[in-house]
Amino acid sequence: MAPAESSGLENNSADLITVAQALHWFDIERFFYEATRTLKSGGVLAVWCYEHCQVASACDEIIMKIFDAVEDYWPPERDLVLNHYAGIELPMAEIDAEQFSMTANWTVEQMLGYVSTWSASQRHIKDKGTDPTKEYGGELAAVWGEGARQVNWPLTHRVGRQ
Repeated sequence: MAPAESSGLENNSADLITVAQALHWFDIERFFYEATRTLKSGGVLAVWCYEHCQVASACDEIIMKIFDAVEDYWPPERDLVLNHYAGIELPMAEIDAEQFSMTANWTVEQMLGYVSTWSASQRHIKDKGTDPTKEYGGELAAVWGEGARQVNWPLTHRVGRQ
């Protein structure tokens, strides 16, 4: 295991480098230097992130209440995700890539479990001593209903070719 900014890979040795939901945590300038150093000619760098999930409008409204309750607890790096990686310039020619999303079929318990793992949720709980997932969990369960629903995360991606 090695940090993204210092992989230990040989020069021109990688065909593909991917970063899923993590670029905003890296020293981006150093990581891009490492990516260009290790990618072969014609190699691809693909970075992506997701923001708010989508379920159904009534569910989404309640999930956003939880998000709003913890919003001040997100670290500043999260702004890159909220801005869809705008302002980040890849160190190589950017190429078009097909838009896609990530999906899962979740129960309300799984959704609330996921929301409770947000770093902002954990910081809120530590600071305030209250858990917004518990505050809004009953309301979400009432509109969610029984069983699983499809959860969709639209992905923002940037792809470049060396």
